Amino acid sequence: MLSIKDLRENYSKEELLEENLTKNPIDLFDLWFKMALAAEVPEPNAMILSTVSLERKPRSRVVLLKEYNKHGFSFFTNYQSDKGKDIELNNNVSINFYWSKLQKQVRIEGKAVKLHQEDNDSYFNSRPIGSQIGAVISNQSRPLEDRSELLKKFEEFDISKNIERPKNWGGYLVKPLVIEFWQGRPNRLHDRIKYIFKDSKWKYQRLQP
Repeated sequence: MLSIKDLRENYSKEELLEENLTKNPIDLFDLWFKMALAAEVPEPNAMILSTVSLERKPRSRVVLLKEYNKHGFSFFTNYQSDKGKDIELNNNVSINFYWSKLQKQVRIEGKAVKLHQEDNDSYFNSRPIGSQIGAVISNQSRPLEDRSELLKKFEEFDISKNIERPKNWGGYLVKPLVIEFWQGRPNRLHDRIKYIFKDSKWKYQRLQP
């Protein structure tokens, strides 16, 4: 039986060189994200979102990126969920993408701010009806005695009228302050480039692996 300590992958697909960097790291993220799409990476927009609780304990979960642009990275959730409450208290967050098929990782630190109501409505109305119902009936992160309770609420939901977005459901934009790109390399001599936003511009530095 193979021991966990013997599990290892030798990374050797690509390298990350300064000559291939972009001035704005979001442009580089765009290149990498499109590579993940082209490589048919399963759910390339899946990202680990980390927040800090009232007790100053880190909490992480997987959420889905729904948009990115020069301003940052957007996702949607219930504002009364654990992550929503964490962000309300402390909007410093971290998100992380890992595309094992490409041996690439992107780590982002920034501040999460709520999206405008118009953006929330637009995205909510574009969701499948089942997802809309789920957002309405679920008190996300709250205790549930029996799953049948939730299923009953779903089955009995009146779909004959327009489904309105719950006021406690919406999106966040993570405005990046740090973006680090990691490319796996042989012998664990990985390439790491960290961009830092300071004095209204991005600067980068190479880090030791």
